[in-house]
Amino acid sequence: MISNLPRECPIGFGGGAIGNLFHRVDDATARATVDAALDAGVRYFDTAPHYGRGSSERRIGDALRARPDVVVSTKVGRLLVPDPTITDDSERDGFLSPMPFRARYDYSHDGILRSFEASLHRLGLARIDILLVHDIGRMVHGAEDEIYWRQLTDGGGFDALVRLRDEGAINAFGLGVNEIAVSMRALEMAPLDILLLAGRYTLLEQEPLDALFPACAKAGVEVVVGGPYNSGILVTGTRSEGAIRYNYDAAPIALIERVARMEGIAAAHGVPLPAAALAFVLAHPVVASVIPGLGNPDHVRQTMAWHGAVIPDDFWSELRHEGLIRVDAPVPNQLVPSHGE
Repeated sequence: MISNLPRECPIGFGGGAIGNLFHRVDDATARATVDAALDAGVRYFDTAPHYGRGSSERRIGDALRARPDVVVSTKVGRLLVPDPTITDDSERDGFLSPMPFRARYDYSHDGILRSFEASLHRLGLARIDILLVHDIGRMVHGAEDEIYWRQLTDGGGFDALVRLRDEGAINAFGLGVNEIAVSMRALEMAPLDILLLAGRYTLLEQEPLDALFPACAKAGVEVVVGGPYNSGILVTGTRSEGAIRYNYDAAPIALIERVARMEGIAAAHGVPLPAAALAFVLAHPVVASVIPGLGNPDHVRQTMAWHGAVIPDDFWSELRHEGLIRVDAPVPNQLVPSHGE
């Protein structure tokens, strides 16, 4: 595939956490986290200007310099503008970062090129393998969605990405979004190579099976799954003393009850639910990688242990039988049954 995503290790590195997403991570811990991932065989690292207003890109670039064996993706669509009023690391847009910048959306031809050049400088790398259009769509932009979509289309944003790919400045481009509708729209408008879809294909959500994943397969578009734990509920489960979150918000009661049923089945089969969450998304043939957020070396080690867990076939069969995953969802080592099973 054109993106060159490393197939030998489908676990990638989601760079939001080391941009101080909801929690402060110091420079030493961030570096140790990336180093632990490299030691574990991770070779795909995803970041974005939005993650800590540039701090994630800086940290990942510092750790990956002189590592030609890795694949790096970052994102376009936000330009970082100096803001002297930012003088501390109070939470802004979910990130606790002291970087004195604010984001301005710009999906135009020139905005894409400016964002690409700025990311090269923050990363300190000679090239970026994959560029992803970040957070386009109505879920983020609401009533202004059409304004930004026109920047990407009529305003030449997609043209800039095609140009960068054709000139060899990048290997591939695509979207980095949480939304199915805009993914379908982009597939119809631009020659995408890759789609990073966060939170929409998990043990709890399988809507992409209807149209999006078949469309990706037809177009030869690889999928990277972000947010495989749906904001953490598939890790913390329902027995956590803290807030139970789903899709960055309080989890609804019906969903908590569904996860509790999954937990019971997982416990009966000796399966860690987060291990099942990773294995499930990777079982789909269009999915090339999954990128959980990794904020410290222990997260890396735990993730790789979950990835290596042995999950019995009976576990998946019981989830299907109980209606907890769709019957047409691929699972490891099993054929997809027909709807009449």
